Amino acid sequence: MPGTPPTLTNESALARYPFLPQARSHMRKLFEDNAIDIDAIIEQGWLEEARSLGRLRLVESIVHKSEADPMGTVDLANEASRLFSMAAYQYAFLVVCASFDDRLVSRWAEGESSLADKNIGIDELYFETIVKTYISSLKASFENGQMIYSVPLSDFLELCPRISGSYWRLVNRPVNDGWVTLDPASGDTSAQRVARLVKERIREELIERSRESMVRMSEQLADRLGEEVTRISELFGSQIRSEVPIASATKEDWPPCFSNSIEELASGVNVNHVGRVFVAAMGRSMGLPLDMTCSFFEGAPDYDPQTTSYQVGHVYEREYTPHGCGALKAAARCPVGPGDDRLCDQEWLTHPLKYLRAKQRSRAKSETVL
Repeated sequence: MPGTPPTLTNESALARYPFLPQARSHMRKLFEDNAIDIDAIIEQGWLEEARSLGRLRLVESIVHKSEADPMGTVDLANEASRLFSMAAYQYAFLVVCASFDDRLVSRWAEGESSLADKNIGIDELYFETIVKTYISSLKASFENGQMIYSVPLSDFLELCPRISGSYWRLVNRPVNDGWVTLDPASGDTSAQRVARLVKERIREELIERSRESMVRMSEQLADRLGEEVTRISELFGSQIRSEVPIASATKEDWPPCFSNSIEELASGVNVNHVGRVFVAAMGRSMGLPLDMTCSFFEGAPDYDPQTTSYQVGHVYEREYTPHGCGALKAAARCPVGPGDDRLCDQEWLTHPLKYLRAKQRSRAKSETVL
């Protein structure tokens, strides 16, 4: 990212994109001028409308099943509305940080950055300013009646591996003198393709900023937000459960490494390569239909149906065997510590499939006794 972002002073734009670095000083001054501090955002009655907007913003970020913009009905030309919009964002940010839940943070950041992606791609006034906030440079040319944008090769190489789809492979992109052309594709304009790349930087920055705030947040402040955190955490949990299909091997039989991986994927966590191959291989070994295993990846931040189907199909065709416990631990994909799970503590438990079979045998015995 550029060390110094370009100047952006339009108050409506800063209210629409409150996560921008340029918005921080503006938000601080706006709050100071209106005697708003954290206590006011959390408790004062006249800011209840802002808290309601913040809740709506949180819900949309976590569920993100629709194309609705929770701020779309807010008149940002109005000074009071801009104030409430900024306070709403800050309230949502505080609630997410007070959860101390990395998965919830990832889900929120995915929702916020997805909304930003949508808005930036169609923002004719401030598109270039916002892009140059997150990308080191931008080049534009007018070709065949439309604007075509190119980004520096270094930015593209850093961000493209996080996005699925053949379009984002360097071999498929025109490169000229260190510039990568992002031409229109799949119904998207060139600007919308650039916005998709920018989304990755926004999501990354939101997660980093949240983690920094979680470290600084006091227990007293977190307690005051406890009721709100409980509500949003319950929604988050129910959303994950609704997105995770139940296999013929009941969910209670699944090894914790498998359950944890698909829950992370469902909640928007960018699970590493080992974790993704493990999920696909476990799905094959458990006899799950290909489309069911593919559905585990739908919440991933870089999900692409065509790419997922191809990659999971490759695992099925080649009959990959799931990673063993040792490999999962080495790749930071084992979520269990000593004493967390009695079965995992057994010396003979060296592979997740052993866990699954042991659970199934135990359940079969119980059902026979009954």
